[in-house]
Amino acid sequence: MTTTAAPRVATMQHRCAFVLLGSVQITLIFTLAAIAVPLPRIGREFGLERADLILLSAAYGLTFAGLLLFGGRLTDRYGGQRALTAGLVLFAAASAAAPLAPGIGALLAARFAQGAGAALVAPAAMAVLRAVFPSPTAYGRAMATWGGLSVLGATAGNLLSGVISALLSWRWTFAVPLVVAVAALALTPRLLPDTAPNRGRALDLPGALLATVGITLASYGLVVTDAQPWSSAGVLVPLLGGTALLAAFWYAERRARDPLLPPRFLLDRRRALALAAIALSACGTAMTFVVLSLHLQQARDWSQLQTSAAFVPFAVALIASGRAAGRLIGRYGARTVTAAGLGTGTAGLALLALTGTEAHIAYGYGLLPGLVLLPAGTAASFAGAAVLATEDVPQQQTGLAGGVLNTAMEFGPTVLFAVLLTLGSDASSLAATGAALAVVALLNHRTK
Repeated sequence: MTTTAAPRVATMQHRCAFVLLGSVQITLIFTLAAIAVPLPRIGREFGLERADLILLSAAYGLTFAGLLLFGGRLTDRYGGQRALTAGLVLFAAASAAAPLAPGIGALLAARFAQGAGAALVAPAAMAVLRAVFPSPTAYGRAMATWGGLSVLGATAGNLLSGVISALLSWRWTFAVPLVVAVAALALTPRLLPDTAPNRGRALDLPGALLATVGITLASYGLVVTDAQPWSSAGVLVPLLGGTALLAAFWYAERRARDPLLPPRFLLDRRRALALAAIALSACGTAMTFVVLSLHLQQARDWSQLQTSAAFVPFAVALIASGRAAGRLIGRYGARTVTAAGLGTGTAGLALLALTGTEAHIAYGYGLLPGLVLLPAGTAASFAGAAVLATEDVPQQQTGLAGGVLNTAMEFGPTVLFAVLLTLGSDASSLAATGAALAVVALLNHRTK
């Protein structure tokens, strides 16, 4: 009796640990997306200009993406549970301060601080996940599910933020990350194991500074292209400065004794394609929500609640595909599922580009098919690519893998999104994103 009960207890502990870590990961991406729908209402309340709204929309993502690599190094050096706890404390404090903000300055500071906390939480959560599932097979199955959590968080953020802000206030959207962070802090010591710290690793502070400032500046330069022309100083100065710092970072990492990001980590063809799949899938999801939310509210005069309801089929298809992805990966392999998911996402974006932005076409056949195919594809591609990106990663580099994986997730909705939106019409941007997905799908299918 004892010998059979022990594995069941262990399995239940593993499941509870995964649910806790998965809820945290979903919340990090929920927080990124949650401000998009109520942004016009915040602008009216604080009397903000377009440039202020763009900065407020990007603030969380800028620090999140900019600090992820350093967060991964801190995780590997000090241990997953310690890094997770420290990040959750900062994330919870910022989430408590945001709804109390009396003006744009305080709200911006809270969003920047939320992103900094998230940059430590995300790689730490993946490191602890590796400790929960130490065997390669179990870890691979866990990553197949983990890969779809981010797009689920983005979908939940866009759906729930519209409902919450319409029924209550935009300030109540910050209750979700606060409650999850506090609950995670309470449960972490009971449910989660720690990862062994690697005190022998240097922090590589020069590399961390170059990467953080470079990513943040370059991302900001691309984000503000929505409000300023490419030739303006407001775009060129941060964009060129950030690019120069990232070039210096790459050069420094090749010569560093213990680099923050070993160049060979990204030179693996399979891993590089998996990260590209993640970035483009995240970009396609973010672009669809932004473009169609504006289209439905501006061209069709839909309310926030109606707009949120329009994306319910998106969420259903996403959850169904995410649940099936693990079994499909076990049967057909991560590479095949990734390529198939990217191809399905391409079809969804193509349909949305053709009919999704036409005001006179009915929702049932103009929007709905694309809103089902796209999430079905992106959930599968996220799951498969997450497995490919973390395969064969040594235990001592789990934090690094988490930082790189989450950087790809942030790169898509910020940098790629900003670039592709400059191509012309919304339909052109959707079509270009679909074409990019198709190229990566073909390359993934051909990669051994």
